[in-house]
Amino acid sequence: MQYTVGDLVAEFLSACGVRTAFGIVSVHNIPLLDAIGRRNAIRFVGVRGEMGGGHMADAYARAAGGLGVLITSTGPAAANAVPALVEAKFAGSPLLHITGQTAVEYLDRDMGTVHDVPGQTAMLVAAGKASYRIRTAREAFGVLLAAAADALSAPTGPVTVEIPIDVQRAAIERPAALDRLRLPIRPPLPPSEAELDAVAERLLRARRPMLWLGNGARHAGPEALRLLELGFGSVSSLNGRGIVPEDHVRTFGALSGIGAPEIEAFYETVDAMVVVGSRLRGHETSDFRLKLPKTLIQVDVDARAFGRTYPSALFVCGDAALTLDGLRKRLAGRMAIDPRFGDDLVGTRRKAVASYRESLGPYADFPAQLQKVLPRDAVWVRDATVAASTWGHRLISVHAPGNAIHPVGAAIGPGLPFGIGAALAVAGTGRKAVAMVGDGGFALNMTELWTAVQEQAELCIIVMNDGGYAAIGHIQDALAGGRRFYAALKGPDLLRLADLAGLPAWRVERADAFGDIVGRAIATPGPTLVEVDMNAIGPAPAYAGLKAHAPNT
Repeated sequence: MQYTVGDLVAEFLSACGVRTAFGIVSVHNIPLLDAIGRRNAIRFVGVRGEMGGGHMADAYARAAGGLGVLITSTGPAAANAVPALVEAKFAGSPLLHITGQTAVEYLDRDMGTVHDVPGQTAMLVAAGKASYRIRTAREAFGVLLAAAADALSAPTGPVTVEIPIDVQRAAIERPAALDRLRLPIRPPLPPSEAELDAVAERLLRARRPMLWLGNGARHAGPEALRLLELGFGSVSSLNGRGIVPEDHVRTFGALSGIGAPEIEAFYETVDAMVVVGSRLRGHETSDFRLKLPKTLIQVDVDARAFGRTYPSALFVCGDAALTLDGLRKRLAGRMAIDPRFGDDLVGTRRKAVASYRESLGPYADFPAQLQKVLPRDAVWVRDATVAASTWGHRLISVHAPGNAIHPVGAAIGPGLPFGIGAALAVAGTGRKAVAMVGDGGFALNMTELWTAVQEQAELCIIVMNDGGYAAIGHIQDALAGGRRFYAALKGPDLLRLADLAGLPAWRVERADAFGDIVGRAIATPGPTLVEVDMNAIGPAPAYAGLKAHAPNT
């Protein structure tokens, strides 16, 4: 049998360490998937929709800490993947999207061949970090090398490779370099010694310093912890959770200040904050209304981050781990930390958590009930839903990077496929994924329930069901005089739907039963579903950040 470009793709992915890929078989990717099937070295997860498959690949990359892979057909199929590429770009997930293309002789000629969409490349460039096209069989290996390295090089992100159908079938010589494959990933960028000296000099004058840790610091946990040992406090962005375990005494976790006025007041006492690998996104700072310490020092591998959101007194362009380690060496044994700083931080967090719980109404005990039954190493997945935006993001402790996954772009719908991808990333380890979604977001990808069952994903799905878009309803209350047009949803009976899909399911109708029922679902092998009947329990708490927008009405 001839060795083809399809065989090259299959072997290349294996050589990159890929063990699981997601997608849908179609006319414009059969040679690729036939090669993957014949080699039988990669688990290919056949999904129900390209959007869901893309979200699975994204979550897989985040939870596994490696390359996520999505394989689609061209045209409409590639377009269906765009929402997932957009989210992966928001989150900085290293995702390789391989899509078919029409035959080379018809490329870019708008001749109406099957699935041919003029401008597909431009669409994919806009949706992701980059897009490549393989035009001849002889360039296939080089383009694959460049694309995978691009996805995995900081700042990481989703990269597409288009492979025309006739190129997939073309015979080539097997590249000998596959035997010693080394991706040309850009090495960590060392910071300037002069910039480190300047930052250290400023920090030596600080008595109450803090770190704000974002996704760009997810590999720098040990270095961050060493600075905490010197007396720093820390807080994380929602996409930087678990870099410092959130039960550490010197962290606020993701209680960044939005919805926690005690912490915002605490920031007024902080005399230097080092923002590491975070964009200080408008979504997480209430469109930059959150008052942060006056002295902000920014560390980012992307020079464009300097001053993009908040003004910075100093900026270090460099790798997070190298920068934090360089600062530790300059600061060790020389800091003059306020002796009350640690106790003040612990006391402030305790007060903030207590007041946040009081704002949750009938759901006040949900975080504690869930934390009690949630395994410490579980992957905690949330969709964009009110329960996530309030207590799910802030009151459930996460203890390692990659163990907290949510839609950074704030779209509803990724939660269920995120959960499947995360569960498959930790398959075989005894670990579990737990995904909390709203009924509106669940509806967007509910057919992926069958993917979860087919793959026997170790996933507990919690559906917070109130029969509508609760977050939108809260915003309409504030901005549209309480007129909740188009926010009500008619949905299926979720227990009957779960029975149809073939997975165990429970319904929570009393607040005090939540933890016990979720614990039972987590302990059950394979995928399970828990429906929380919010109409029986009580109204959802106020949508996070709403008060910050109300004065503009």
